[in-house]
Amino acid sequence: MKQYNVPVEKPADTNVIVGQSHFIKTAEDLYEAMVNSVPQAKFGVAFCEASGDRLVRVEGNDPELKECAMRNALKVGAGHTFFVVMRDAYPVNVLQRIKQVPEVCSIFCATANELELVVAESALGRGIIGVIDGQMPVGVEQDEDVQKRRGFLRKIGYKL
Repeated sequence: MKQYNVPVEKPADTNVIVGQSHFIKTAEDLYEAMVNSVPQAKFGVAFCEASGDRLVRVEGNDPELKECAMRNALKVGAGHTFFVVMRDAYPVNVLQRIKQVPEVCSIFCATANELELVVAESALGRGIIGVIDGQMPVGVEQDEDVQKRRGFLRKIGYKL
């Protein structure tokens, strides 16, 4: 077995969700989940088939983000994985809807950070075995940091 660290490329002002699914209709169902969660979101979806035609299926409402999702799917090349690259929405706004898509098996990550996927390759194909999401911690929050975090969440409307 070979192992690769594959960086996920995306525009700086976007978030990405990477997951695993199991059926050809995944791309269309993820499209519907996105527009039904945050109608103004701009996004691209790419899904890697693992059998049959073994194509990358692409949907979305933004050409740049569709292209970005497709490039990452091809580069990673892991069957039954999907990429959602989004702008004008956050994963917290769409994750529950995506998890409710019947064929979605799991979510590997949802982030705006720099991201690498740890990919294994065998004679059968490729699979994602891990995620490196962002940077390492540099310490533990202090009282001032707690107040700053709590204030920020209230400022942007996520807490009362």
